[in-house]
Amino acid sequence: MDHHMLSHVADGRLKAADADVGKTREHRRQRRLLTLAVLLAVPASWLWLRMLTGDPVDVTALSLPTIDPFLAIVFLFFLVLIGTLLGTTMVAGRSPHVIYRPDQLGVRFDDVRGIDAVKGDVVRSLNLFLAHRRFQEEMGGTARRGILFEGPPGTGKTYVAKAMAAEADVPFLFVSATSFQSMYYGATARKIRAYFKTLRKTARREGGAIGFIEEIDAIATTRGGMSAVAGPPAQEPTVCCGGLVGLPTASATAAPPQPVVNASMVSEGTGGVVNELLVQMQSFDEPTGWQSFLGRLVDAINLLLPAHRQLRRPTPQPANVLLIAATNRAASLDAALLRPGRFDRVLTFDPPGKKGRRDLIDLMLERRSHEAELDSDIARDHLASLTTGYTPARLENLFDEALIEALRRGSRAMNTRDLHAARLVADVGLGQPVAYTDHEAALIATHEAGHAVIAYVVAPHRRLEVLTIIKRKDALGMLAHNDTEDVYTRSRTELLSLIQIAFGGMVAEELFFGEVSTGPSSDLNYATTVAAQMVGATGMVGSLINVSAAQGTANLVGQVISDSTSRAALEELLVAQKEIARQVLVEHRQAVVRLRDALLERHELVGEEILAVLKDDQIDLRAVPVL
Repeated sequence: MDHHMLSHVADGRLKAADADVGKTREHRRQRRLLTLAVLLAVPASWLWLRMLTGDPVDVTALSLPTIDPFLAIVFLFFLVLIGTLLGTTMVAGRSPHVIYRPDQLGVRFDDVRGIDAVKGDVVRSLNLFLAHRRFQEEMGGTARRGILFEGPPGTGKTYVAKAMAAEADVPFLFVSATSFQSMYYGATARKIRAYFKTLRKTARREGGAIGFIEEIDAIATTRGGMSAVAGPPAQEPTVCCGGLVGLPTASATAAPPQPVVNASMVSEGTGGVVNELLVQMQSFDEPTGWQSFLGRLVDAINLLLPAHRQLRRPTPQPANVLLIAATNRAASLDAALLRPGRFDRVLTFDPPGKKGRRDLIDLMLERRSHEAELDSDIARDHLASLTTGYTPARLENLFDEALIEALRRGSRAMNTRDLHAARLVADVGLGQPVAYTDHEAALIATHEAGHAVIAYVVAPHRRLEVLTIIKRKDALGMLAHNDTEDVYTRSRTELLSLIQIAFGGMVAEELFFGEVSTGPSSDLNYATTVAAQMVGATGMVGSLINVSAAQGTANLVGQVISDSTSRAALEELLVAQKEIARQVLVEHRQAVVRLRDALLERHELVGEEILAVLKDDQIDLRAVPVL
């Protein structure tokens, strides 16, 4: 690798064969061949010498010693006994890792999609790993020794680590942090030492090695039982009469994560395990056994030599190791792990945005049987919009469930309806056959139709996805609707429209049946939560005071309700939005009837089927005045 290539380390991917890793591996291979040739040359030369002098070795004249069978049995018994005792001790302190060769990993960077935000940094870190020697000798830098991948489950942390090892063409030493734990005193620390020792040996033998510790928080929580407070949890879709609506909830600060307690940590202490991990992460510069022996020999000789004649000790070469760890709880890790020289880089893996999901959808559909309707850009863009918040693992599960739905209807290829059905199963649950009475069926269908009509009229920026009266878990029926694009903040108008949608079911019941059932309870819960956020946190209604400033956001609704002024503003806001919902449904009563009848006939409407019923009624999208 020349200077020009080194100057472009951060711009693209280096080839392992052309970088320091490949050159080191080839040098090691040649040394092993030379060593083998020397070792074989000694007995071969001796045999040839015997032949040339006329005294060849007579193999037939060699005789094996006779062994007493009884003594042989006694010897074998004691051998097995000693082996069992030693084996128990050795297994308790043996490294629990699994080693994968590059050709066993089955994943490359071309297969990594949807993480554009971190992929560039991953490639740069890998290039520094591959060109570690030139980076140090020619530029004076120190390559990254450790990278921490943190983020929600299923965002591709392990997947990316495997791709890095495959691209680098080096062994991948995978270990789960929980497998270090042991019931024997001191065994956890011994396993950690054994793992890092194997990492160093493998790296020196292969020119480099990548180690991966899964769920490192199991052994690396903050010492002394002190934990940092985690940030607010990821927002989940909320329920509209049991249906997904994809709305924001009042933010809440998660409780501090509890330190992990296990048998090994009870006996050794969390501090002892973390201390061992910290020490081993600084061990990549340790000399090999042979270098240590030579160093002691030089020290012994130097004791006999004058100062100006002292021999120089061998300089240890650092092992080219890249340690990657993954966790879902980075806030609970000991702070000493995150300092430079240990985990030099922390990369956060978030669920992909719409573009990333589209790339993942293209990749996954290439590998799965599907009908032609899913090949169009419109269909795939629509699917990317439907899956807001999905992680790569969740997307993969969605396609697998869609294939199961296709098999259930007797097909070998999935279609759009299969994907909608799979999404409902994954997000809400399996549909359960329930024998509704005629009154119940009409009530539930009217309720859901009220939600849909309100959403269609007051929120044209939202997409109606599924309207159903099929029972799933605790939801007798549901309207699933979502934003047409990924959104990260909402305006006052948008929040008001979401409250109005939540009231659509209750108002429809009042208009058509003259009374309200128990169905709107979850709608009121949601409407109250969003309204409380507007009143008590965002300054959108009345006072500009954030009522959670003093006590945090753990129970924002309770704080708003407990304050008489805020409660009055909350009640006034909810009543006003319910009245707007009533005005909309009175004006578009026939649209509710048409949707209700369609639901009673088909039980479930998906996407364009909902719009077809509404457009037949020729409802015009219009902006409804808000208070």
